[in-house]
Amino acid sequence: MKFILVTLFAIGILVTQCNAACYTQINELSLGGEEPKGCLDGNGVLHEFNTRWRTKDCLDCSCDTEMMHCCSAHGRPVNYDKKKCFVKYDKNACTVEVLQKKDPTKECERYAMVG
Repeated sequence: MKFILVTLFAIGILVTQCNAACYTQINELSLGGEEPKGCLDGNGVLHEFNTRWRTKDCLDCSCDTEMMHCCSAHGRPVNYDKKKCFVKYDKNACTVEVLQKKDPTKECERYAMVG
């Protein structure tokens, strides 16, 4: 059992290193050795198995009997003209826009999003 947990933990670290916009957290046994009843998020909230939610930090998360998996709800703009444009993050809507500095009502041309 410990070998399986260590292996899953190592895989979780690799997944995190491969895609910085996502992370995986293995469900651990409680102190009493009981099976977990759900996934405990970073705010201490317990989420039931087979559920999905969005955090206030714009992460889309899911919970199953083995692990919690969270990924950014939006990408990070790259390859845009930083002299003429700026990035506007809306944490309420979990959106990202690249807008013109001269006229913020107009979007800039984007070439790629990562994450």
